[in-house]
Amino acid sequence: MADLIPFLGKLFYPHRIWHASRKEKVLYLTFDDGPIPEVTPWVIELLDKFKAKATFFCIGENIQKHPAVFQSILDKEHRVGNHTLQHVNGWKTSSEEYLDQIHSTQEIINTYVSTSAKALFRPPYGKATSSQAKMILKEYEMVMWDVLSKDYDAQLSKENCWKRVQNYTKNGSILVFHDSLKAKKNLRYVLPKVLAHYSKLGYRFDAL
Repeated sequence: MADLIPFLGKLFYPHRIWHASRKEKVLYLTFDDGPIPEVTPWVIELLDKFKAKATFFCIGENIQKHPAVFQSILDKEHRVGNHTLQHVNGWKTSSEEYLDQIHSTQEIINTYVSTSAKALFRPPYGKATSSQAKMILKEYEMVMWDVLSKDYDAQLSKENCWKRVQNYTKNGSILVFHDSLKAKKNLRYVLPKVLAHYSKLGYRFDAL
């Protein structure tokens, strides 16, 4: 049974980005919750081996704590997005505080990145109220997903994590991984398999 969040999400929230065009063999790897020195550099090095580009949705406080790691993402020409200052849940946070978290993080990102493209935002836990989303969409592209690896789930074996990715990935999929300590075990098993398997099938890995 396919994940219901992307299916229902596209139905009820069509202005959020759930996947890209299904016409080309392109996949979009995304990494949430970094950057951290224990995981992010390994991810960057592995992506480099496969000439893959990705998008990192970064927590503002982690950028402040690990500026060199954040800079290394940019140096390899990956794209970065906003994941709030402290990984807050929009459903449990006032709209004023939530937007402050986003704006504070974007100010941090903008000290490193200068671009005319609309900034990217992904809500932590995928949770933002409709009123929050309406305000966010005025300033940001709101990126969701159609493949959630659940690499962060300690109850999910690394083998089943890999099966989840295989079961749901198709042309244009946006895949969610996490460059976090919680996800490290599953990520180190699954990400090399994703890159090797889909490269052999003729897929390209692009940033959003």
